[in-house]
Amino acid sequence: MTSLIPHSLGDEGRVSRIHAVPKEGLTLETWQDAPHNRWAFGHVSELVPTARIGHRTIEASQRSVVGLDALAALATLGERLEGSYTDALVVVRDDEIVAEHYHEAHGPDSLHLLMSVSKSICGLTVGTLVSDRRIDPDRRVDHYVPELADSAYGAATVQQVLDMTVDVDYDEDYRNPASEVQAQDRVAGWRPRRPEDPQDTYAFLASLRGGGDHGKRFRYCSAGTDVLAWIVENVTGLRYHEAVSQRLWSQLGCDQDAQITVEPGGFGFANGGIACTARDLTRVGRVMLGAGNIDGRRVLSSDWIRRTLEGGEPSAASGTVFQRVHPGGSYSNQWWITGSARGDYYAAGIHGQFIWVDPATRTVIVKFSSWPEPVTEDWNRLHSVLFREICDAIG
Repeated sequence: MTSLIPHSLGDEGRVSRIHAVPKEGLTLETWQDAPHNRWAFGHVSELVPTARIGHRTIEASQRSVVGLDALAALATLGERLEGSYTDALVVVRDDEIVAEHYHEAHGPDSLHLLMSVSKSICGLTVGTLVSDRRIDPDRRVDHYVPELADSAYGAATVQQVLDMTVDVDYDEDYRNPASEVQAQDRVAGWRPRRPEDPQDTYAFLASLRGGGDHGKRFRYCSAGTDVLAWIVENVTGLRYHEAVSQRLWSQLGCDQDAQITVEPGGFGFANGGIACTARDLTRVGRVMLGAGNIDGRRVLSSDWIRRTLEGGEPSAASGTVFQRVHPGGSYSNQWWITGSARGDYYAAGIHGQFIWVDPATRTVIVKFSSWPEPVTEDWNRLHSVLFREICDAIG
């Protein structure tokens, strides 16, 4: 009998994830019936919504919270956190939690959606494969994903995707029902589907078109991160969430499992679908601050971190809202590089999710929020000021 799930990487070590799940006849009505149940019973989270069952009892999970005493110099910090819709704040200095705050239902064991901070996790996962010389960032995307040869991404290099300088027709307007970002949300199961939507994210990515003038201008596009995730799948032969677990999350020493939303095609929503605790997310900042090392373990090469922090070409992002807040800043390997004299950088997601890393003070800040708007220049400016003041205020 031929297996429905490939067990080998195929030609040149690649496997196509478009055909990695049994699609013919598989629906919400049939997944419990043979032969579909042979695959479906092991992939329930890719068919129906799932909820995490914690590995601690409720009583045991009530771990003490450090509090904000170390930031007493910021007299109005509590009001500023409340006014910026803070769900969680964790501050790490020299690998130790020095300040911590949670809003009502949130706590040290609470998982929170990362939105586009998920992109920076994808960038690091790709970085582990570049560090092991399994991905060459100067190769074209279609070398790793032939199915994208006719798309906007086929002729772009992996590095151009990492730096978001691909010429692609993609509207990132989160409030526009006609935008590509909303279409991708529908395909990923984040919004109700429409009859004309592609069957899965793989088909959606293959449908994207562009002018082919890559490498010249920064174009923030969530789809690019999912292209990177597809590359990760083909290079490793694993589903994206399995690759993140094996190559990154398990290596960081995280205390809790993370989650990622998945769709019936088996695709983990790489550009925004990860959820984790604030404490665990500080470890992503720590491995950046540690030049690829954390707790004596090397997770990825110092060269990858160095090249990330060197930043992209600032002129590519000229005229953007980002550069109005951070003049001379750039986007590199799925991280925002401020270009400031203190050399700070960050990961960010809509509605106020952040990892802020300040090498000058050896500080990592994680903030989860529930902003009423997806993103504004004022919110970004406010948080840049807040994070720098926190770094400088630690006693």
